[in-house]
Order: sequence, then C-alpha cells, then structure tokens
Amino acid sequence: MLADSLEKAVDFLADRQLERHLARLNRGIEKESLRVAPEGTLALTPHPHALGSALTHPSITTDYSESLLEFVTGIHTDISGLLRELHDIHHFAYRHIGDEKLWVNSMPCIVESEEKIPIARYGTSNIARMKEAYREGLHHRYGSLMQTIAGIHYNFSLPDEFWDEFAGHARLGDVRACKSTRYFGLIRNYHRLSWIATYLFGASPAVCQTFLQNREHSLKPLSHHTFYGPYATSLRLSNLGYSNEAQTDICIDYNGVEQFVRSLRHAIQTSHPPYEKIGIKVDGHYRQLNSNLLQIENEFYASIRPKRVAKSGQSPSRALCLEGVEYVEIRSIDLNPFEPVGIDEDCIRFYDMLLLTCLLLDSPQMNDDEFQRTGANQQTIVMNGRNPDAEIIAPDGTVNARDRMRELLSSLLPISELLDSIDGGRNYRSSLESQQAKVDDPALTPSGRIVAKIIGEHNSFFEFAMNLAEDTEKHFKDKPIDPETSRTFQHMSEESHLNKKEIEHSDSTSFDEFLIDYFNNQNAPLPNCGCGHQT
Repeated sequence: MLADSLEKAVDFLADRQLERHLARLNRGIEKESLRVAPEGTLALTPHPHALGSALTHPSITTDYSESLLEFVTGIHTDISGLLRELHDIHHFAYRHIGDEKLWVNSMPCIVESEEKIPIARYGTSNIARMKEAYREGLHHRYGSLMQTIAGIHYNFSLPDEFWDEFAGHARLGDVRACKSTRYFGLIRNYHRLSWIATYLFGASPAVCQTFLQNREHSLKPLSHHTFYGPYATSLRLSNLGYSNEAQTDICIDYNGVEQFVRSLRHAIQTSHPPYEKIGIKVDGHYRQLNSNLLQIENEFYASIRPKRVAKSGQSPSRALCLEGVEYVEIRSIDLNPFEPVGIDEDCIRFYDMLLLTCLLLDSPQMNDDEFQRTGANQQTIVMNGRNPDAEIIAPDGTVNARDRMRELLSSLLPISELLDSIDGGRNYRSSLESQQAKVDDPALTPSGRIVAKIIGEHNSFFEFAMNLAEDTEKHFKDKPIDPETSRTFQHMSEESHLNKKEIEHSDSTSFDEFLIDYFNNQNAPLPNCGCGHQT
C-alpha cells in the first residue's frame, strides 16, 4: 500500500531527525508569458530595451519567440519569498512594455499565421547566432505555433545537509551517487504519478480557433471561434501541444545517470532522415544546427528533467555525468490564468508534497512498456480527466481515475503533517484539502472553472483570456513599484546590455568555426565519467 510505504518513509526521516532539513527545500521558478498587443494579437515588437538583453539578463529573457518572455527567479527556501520575487519581475516588466499586456493562458492568443511569429533575436555574437539558428530549426521541425505555448517550470531540490546525513543513515556510500540515484527514482515515480497533478492544475481545456489552423484534432466547438475538450484538463500537454508525435523516435532511459546520458547522447548524435531533407545551411542561411534527432539536448520535450548547473562550455549531460544530479525541473505546469503570476502557494505546496513522495518511495526500474503506460495515463487525464468514468492503467489493472486520486491524496497526509510541523501551521494540510475538493468536484479545477466561465459569460476563449489579461495588467499597473526594486532591475538591465556587448567584442572565430568547436566539445567522450560509463 502506498500509504503504508510513505508512512514508513516519514518515520525514517523523523527517527533520524532528518526532517529538520525539509525547512530548507530549494525552489525556483521559470515562467513564460506572451506579450500581446492592446487588441490581443501577438506582439510583433522587439524585446523591450528597458528589460535588458535577453542573452545575458539573469531574470528576464525570451524563449522561442521575441514575443515570449521568460521570467526566472533565484533559488528560495521560503515560498512567500519565491512568489514575491516572481511578482517583482512581473511588476517591473509591466512598467516597460507600454500598452502591451502579458497573456495569462498557456495556449496562445490570436495568431494570424505561423510566418508572422517572430523568432527571438539575441545579437551578433556567435552564441547569439547559435540560439537563433536553433530556433530556426524548431520552426522547420515542429512549426512556430507550438513554440508560442507557455508554461511554468518548477525547480526543486533538497539541501546538501540532508543528503550528507541521508547517505550515511541509508548506508548508500558516496553522497553524489546517492543523490543521483534518489533523484532518478523521483523522476520515475513522477512519471508514474504526475497524471494527478495534470488533473488538479491543468488550465488549458480550450483554444482559440486560430491555434488549430487546419490541423487535425478531435476538439468540439464551445463558442464562437473556440474549441475545447469537454473533459480536457491540459491541451498544452496533448498531441496539439508539447506532448506531440514529432519525437516518438526518441527513447530516453531514466533508470540512472549512465543510462540517461547514453540515451540522450544517442539522440543528439543520430541523424534523422526527415530532418536531413530540411537541410542545414542553405543559401548561406542556417535552417537548423544539424539534422540529428535533437539539435541540442534542450530540444527534448520532457515533463521532468534531471539538472545540474553546467560550467562554461559544458553540455547538460556532461555536467550530469561528471558531477551528478543537482535538482529536478518540473516542466508540465500550466499557467493559472486566475493568478497574477500564473501560480499560487497551494500549487507549490502540493508539488512539494508530491515530489517528496516520489523521492522517498521505492522506485523500481522502468522499462519502455511501463513508460508508455505512464504516457497513456497522462494523455487520458489530459483529454478526459474531468470525466467521472475516466480510467487509468495501474499495476493492479485498469482502475477508475477518480478513485485512485482519492487514494493517492489520502496517502499524502503524513507528508502534509510533517511539513506543517516544520512550517508551523497547517498550510500543507489546507493545500491537500483543496486538492481533495477538486477530486470530489471537477468544477473546482482550473480547467473546470475556465470552461464554466466561458459558457457562463457567453464568451470565446479569446474574450475570456483577454478579460483576465486586462485584470492582470490593472493589478500590476495600479500599484506603485517599490523604488529599490525598480532600481535593482534597472541596474540588472543596464549590466546585461554591457555584458552582451562584451561577448560580441570577444568573438574571435567565424560562426561556422564556432559551431564546429561547439559540437566537437559537446560530443567529446567522457572517459572519467562519474557515472562509471565511457560515453
């Protein structure tokens, strides 16, 4: 029983006084938002100069498109501080985007055509040109429309002090190996259990008709210019979104650092015939960086990733292999349009509980068949999660999804009590109760609330989202920004422009030579790999 296993794990922490380290969980957020024009269409203006250089600013950058802002917080051990920084970044941005707004939904605003979606620009340096060529490749491989979908990435880890003691008590020897082993166990368990988070926090059940643009789909008309899944939770994670069929030839192994690095490196070193047809450098212009299954490692659209901050010149897999896993990045969270910054404390607290559960529970090795089943469960909840009769595939057979959700949430009670005892309140228990209420009543889920509001107000998806975007704009613009916060961000912006110029002036090779050196370095074997495998 999951509840029994989790209770034993909590007792293990308490008996060895390890629970005190949970007061210093490390959390960070990366949040994407589209800039839109006053009328709600995609903003075609350049990245605002006052927001700094997207290449070098530590807190404000862009993702695929020049219009897709990405806000990056530092690492926090308290949730209120994390959300306060995210709020401050939004507040500063709103002071410098003129009459534009930030789109509050994961699914994009009105997009007239794919060709009008501006690819992000980063300057004239070699690294800037590489980032742009990579995005050109994404355009040719998957289309630009998919790249306008926004989401939240949640970075999570336990403090080093926890691992130092845990490895000793568990008699697992090397601390680095212990961390990597347990984090990969977390990742496998997250694949097994993340479908419940998709139900609870999925917030993209509907799309604007312009997003479909002659694409095949099974969605139903909801209102004028709006299509939806009647029981859908997160179309962002459907085959219309990031969980698409374009990467079905990529099989990543999550059974440990060695297996992960080997499978990921295979994907970035294996040419793919359909991509060969695109061409690499055509008429002097790069259409993509290469014709491999993945141009670079970040191209793989995973719902969760093992991460380590890489040193200059290191690839993500090299950093992992040599130093082990530092934290995990959750990439499957939709923007909550009802929250000014797209996420709230309840959501963060639930993810704390879920991720700790995934870390503490035993996590058997996962073969490809099981991985495919976890993906099937995810898609069931993505498209049919609010259906009371929805079923998922469990180890004990096909079960009603709602019944299994109740069991899972009930099993989290010891974790909520443990974290509340550390936190000094009942915030985690309150979050758990909120999630239990959503299971009992799907109308309380963000996806249920969105559909009900569109229907109740006789709106389209666009009108619904635009109204909330205007409310969010008012939330930030009606309040004065703290002068010290404003000065801090202005200084960061100025510094980022200077740093960008320094990078441009320091280039000493041609772009072609830069790419050759870059990929030679990225693909070099790892004879001293800390995972014990020569890659």
